[in-house]
Amino acid sequence: MILQALTDYYHRKAEAAGPGQAALAPAGFEHKEIPFVLELDHAGQLVNLINTQQPVGKKLRARSYQVPQGVKKTSGVAANLLWDTVEYVLGIDTKGKPERVAQQHAAFVARLDELPADDAGVRAVRAFLADIPWDTLHAHPDWETLLTVNPVITFQLQDDFGELVCTRPAIVAHLQGGPASADNSAQGICLVSGETQPIARLHPAIKGVWGAQTSGANIVSFNQRAFESYGKEGRQGENAPVGEATVFAYTTALNHLLGKDSRQRLQVGDASTVFWAAHPCAMENSLADLFNEHKDNPDAHSQAVSALYRSVQHGQFVDEGGDTRFYVLGLAPNAARLSVRFWHCATVAELATRLVRHFDDLNIIRGPFDPPHLSLIRLLGCTALQGELKHLPPSLGGDTLRAILDDRPYPDTLLAACIRRIRAEQKVTYPRAALLKAWLNRWARAYPNATHPQEDITVSLNPDRTDPGYCLGRLFAVLERLQERASSGRKLNATICDRFYGSASSNPVMVFPNLLKLAVHHHSKIAQHAPGEAINLSKLLGSVMSKLDQFPTQLTLQDQALFALGYYHQKHDFFQKPDTDTAADAQGDAQ
Repeated sequence: MILQALTDYYHRKAEAAGPGQAALAPAGFEHKEIPFVLELDHAGQLVNLINTQQPVGKKLRARSYQVPQGVKKTSGVAANLLWDTVEYVLGIDTKGKPERVAQQHAAFVARLDELPADDAGVRAVRAFLADIPWDTLHAHPDWETLLTVNPVITFQLQDDFGELVCTRPAIVAHLQGGPASADNSAQGICLVSGETQPIARLHPAIKGVWGAQTSGANIVSFNQRAFESYGKEGRQGENAPVGEATVFAYTTALNHLLGKDSRQRLQVGDASTVFWAAHPCAMENSLADLFNEHKDNPDAHSQAVSALYRSVQHGQFVDEGGDTRFYVLGLAPNAARLSVRFWHCATVAELATRLVRHFDDLNIIRGPFDPPHLSLIRLLGCTALQGELKHLPPSLGGDTLRAILDDRPYPDTLLAACIRRIRAEQKVTYPRAALLKAWLNRWARAYPNATHPQEDITVSLNPDRTDPGYCLGRLFAVLERLQERASSGRKLNATICDRFYGSASSNPVMVFPNLLKLAVHHHSKIAQHAPGEAINLSKLLGSVMSKLDQFPTQLTLQDQALFALGYYHQKHDFFQKPDTDTAADAQGDAQ
């Protein structure tokens, strides 16, 4: 299913001709960043050594060209056609292995024999390689770079205005009209297309997966006798027969999705996630913004979520192809191979509905300057040490994203990580409270017969809720408020939260009796300078205490989540405008 969907995507993009729809490389070619280009005249004389690199941010970025598809290199010598590293093209030893470099250069020159001899570009390249102008190259300002970096290099004719020799019409026609397979692959039925095709023995490497080898890794690969079957030894690809045309299509499509400039990729933990649709749709361009944040455009996430809500409310996704299949693929590195972390397939309308439900679950009362919507990256960051995702378990991000896409409960490890970070920092921040609310509500929705929690967590304070964890959290916030108001604006060295949050949220019976004794002293100090506030806080304290039969010995993780939410809700409620009637009653009691 994965390879079939990628193959269909390749054909869709390869045939695209509309504005903004860049076609993928045709069969036998690929897009490659080429830092240096040797410009030749028709006689093969060097005109210029062109440096195509341009500053992008803090780094230099080479221009991307369409070139013949590269060979799969292992430990042996294998040259690409009309482009390769400096060692292959010029025969320059950059690593102290002159004999091997000589073999590489000979292999590069030998590949020119495959090409039509009457092409002007091929003649120029052959003439240049037969008499390389070393003095001119040594005098060039970029010569030292060639020696130290061993970059990729290729050729272009002086009159071709940016077109490489390897993409001249005669070369393209020769490559596309040549034999179907260079290694005499056996014919077989392709598992993806169902057609009889030459079966690919080796599949091109997939590049761009975070943590994988820089040279690329494979999804389909066999390299041990234990993985071979039915006597198909030495021809690994026949164990999973996929036609050469299909192999080129799916690898080209996946490398395109994983490219540096791709708007259809997202890094979540160790899962390099790509997504695409069976037909063009707005979700392809907006899904990354729904989960991620961009430094150059901080509002992109909120704008994408707002557009998502409008689209669902107005039925836009249904009108614009709600039945279109949408695919999300998560890949993780595994030595020289790639493991599929998750694979999700749904209609665009189904996916939009699930995403809206995810953001609804996260909706909680917040401060005036907090963002209205939280990205997945920020949610994961709030559970990590110093907010850095590298401190999270590698699989947590992918597991959380999969839960969102499948509309299932978030992983238990996410709850544990959030509780652990709250206890370590004694801070229930907006992202953490939103995450805990969403976790509990999704868990309750998935297990409706469970006795805990009793009902969905509301956006703001629910004074009628009787869960012990929630009420204890509210009580802890009231006790902290008493301490703050008793200090009469003086800065405290350590608040109740700083000293006792961890033990209060896990072993309440060990902490709350002493805190209640301390609250009597705090209340008497408040009554001296703010009698009305003292009465209000006393009533609130009694109201919360009336919902508790006893102080539990221990609280489970879910109870600790409710504790954090009760504490968060109650603290925010202190800053809400009081009801007019309630304020009048309090003033009357004070008089």
